[in-house]
Amino acid sequence: MGELTFTVIGVFKERVETYGLSDIQDESVLIPFGLMKSYTGVDVLRVLDAQAVSADEVPQVQRQVGALLRSRHPPEAEYNVQTLTAILVAAQNISLALTIVLILIAFIALLISGIGIMNIMLVTVKERTREIGIRKAIGAPRRDILYQFLIEAFLISGGGAVLGILIGLAVPVTAQFFLPANLRVPISPVSVVVAFVVSCSTGIFFGYLPANNAARLQPIESLRYE
Repeated sequence: MGELTFTVIGVFKERVETYGLSDIQDESVLIPFGLMKSYTGVDVLRVLDAQAVSADEVPQVQRQVGALLRSRHPPEAEYNVQTLTAILVAAQNISLALTIVLILIAFIALLISGIGIMNIMLVTVKERTREIGIRKAIGAPRRDILYQFLIEAFLISGGGAVLGILIGLAVPVTAQFFLPANLRVPISPVSVVVAFVVSCSTGIFFGYLPANNAARLQPIESLRYE
């Protein structure tokens, strides 16, 4: 390195990155502080990293480092002891807030779409009243009429769920091309399954009322309907 020759005694491989950031890069080299001080003439440390044996001991190590700094520096000295715990807590709070907001948005979207499905099914039942009367007149049981319209509601909500999932998967895949190589947008298979199940359940829930109305129609009154 420059005028100095070193013997490599080990390779440092950092195990964890914090939000894609790391103090150790590919071109980083660790050398003794005494040698660096004599070579550069700088005897000030601006950043000092300390590692605890386990995550449970981080608060204790933080207190010990703070006590050590206070004992070796004058009262007016400026320094700050930080841990990744504060960053993780802030990230968890932000994640929780975003989760709540997204859940509210999803609930409103499901409510609006469910009302839309119910209105469509009510119109469908109204337009097919005579068909329902004919089916009942030739012996179709109430259960079959109910299942018929529930299946239609399921197909409507399921088709919308598949389309929405495809759009949702396309967004992170497209965004990946504009992000740095070390950043990844994770896609959870569980979220895809949950989205499909919730969407289909919403369609069946809101489609039950029109389906029940269709199943309860009287054959004579249905045949008279024009």
